Amino acid sequence: MSFDLVLFGGTGDLAWRKLIPALFQAHRHGKLPPGGRMLAVARDERSDAQYHAYIRERFGDVDPSKRPSDEAFARFAEHVHYRRMDLSHPDDYAGLREWIDARGADTVVMYLATSPHLFPVICARLGAAGLARPNVRVVLEKPLGHDLASAQEINRVVGSVFSERQALRIDHYLGKPAVQNLMALRFGNALFEPLWRRESIANIQITLAESIGVGTRGDYYDRSGALRDMVQNHALQLLTMIAMEPPSSSDADAIRDEKLKVLKSLKPFGAESVARDVVRGQYRAGTVDGKAVSGYLDEVKVPADSRCETFVALRTEVQNWRWAGVPFYLRTGKRLPSREAHIVVNFRDVPHPIFAGTTRANKLVIKLQPEDGLELHLLAAKGGGINEVLSPVFLDLDFDKAFPSERIGAYERLLLDAIAGRLNLFVRSDEQEQAWRWVAPVLESWAADPSPPRPYAAGSWGPPAASALVARDGFAWAEEQW
Repeated sequence: MSFDLVLFGGTGDLAWRKLIPALFQAHRHGKLPPGGRMLAVARDERSDAQYHAYIRERFGDVDPSKRPSDEAFARFAEHVHYRRMDLSHPDDYAGLREWIDARGADTVVMYLATSPHLFPVICARLGAAGLARPNVRVVLEKPLGHDLASAQEINRVVGSVFSERQALRIDHYLGKPAVQNLMALRFGNALFEPLWRRESIANIQITLAESIGVGTRGDYYDRSGALRDMVQNHALQLLTMIAMEPPSSSDADAIRDEKLKVLKSLKPFGAESVARDVVRGQYRAGTVDGKAVSGYLDEVKVPADSRCETFVALRTEVQNWRWAGVPFYLRTGKRLPSREAHIVVNFRDVPHPIFAGTTRANKLVIKLQPEDGLELHLLAAKGGGINEVLSPVFLDLDFDKAFPSERIGAYERLLLDAIAGRLNLFVRSDEQEQAWRWVAPVLESWAADPSPPRPYAAGSWGPPAASALVARDGFAWAEEQW
């Protein structure tokens, strides 16, 4: 299958940090279909050779294991081209159409790695240029809108040009191997399904933690914040994967139908529940990895009076028969102690303990980063008899060790799926809009509240109120349990 992948925003941060390295890895692994071309477009005037030199230099900033040798890069660069485009100029799209038509690839993927306010412009221009053909797909990067109204407007314009099956909304967390294995864990094995319900599970925690600050992106981040940047998309997508009912098949829409049902079943927020069940914080100066770091208000391009949240913790419930009464805790933030993402499924205590001093329940930890894997935490006896206090042990499945030759990165997986037309790991428009609809009351309550976010020291796990949020139900965050 021949394909053309057109990368709008080809000189942007996302392109050289994530997309070009992912495409190189797919090429190195022999995963890219033969006969593929990649075309980067941007406003700068460059030749192909100049663009090759540009991305070759930036490979020095990626993971050393993903840096190409000169020979490997030269082979990859043969498939990479560059074209100058003014994204608002119709004639430039006519030129793009001529470039595509000259070869007539089986599939064309338009990847919009640009600011979201350009999505409607680009899609409208592509349609006017006759580039919304059945063999064309468009990939939309987050953030998809700033609120429900802007997301709906983007979807309206995109939907007027491309069908729902042609519009691929990407969430790179869904491409992580551990998330894909979550589907296999739940629906490919009989072990956990009888336990995957309110009778056996006490609570579920989703943590997406970053140790870095906002860096030089203060102006962008201050318009976004942690709720828009991480909760509305990544955290809620993970929640749907955990809580969804078994789909009728592995068809993309069968899966996405079940995810939508979860989003519609989330307990809605009101002004009172936002105050009770949502904690927003903002980091102050502190220490991360043994180094002193500044607070958010001292970061570049951040207003001195900013009320932007860099941390969110919240409690919600899925109001259906499977999950009624089970709290789901979501937490994300910057300048936390470590960079990690995980889901913790805490099971209920045994109904009648017979071992003295046993206080720890079983739990399943789904690790998303920095490594991918599963840990099943159990209690075991060392052999001291019936009066012995049990000790915690865990079974550890490291996907990198279990499947050493099969592992591919999240963006690599999603790019390959976009080329192949596999939609399972992309977000449908009604999912995306329902997620915005759910967080809207939180955003509205914060906008009406003049009080600043709760401060927390960089290098801590957020404001004390985040621990109190979980402790109120008699639980604790994962790092406080063992």
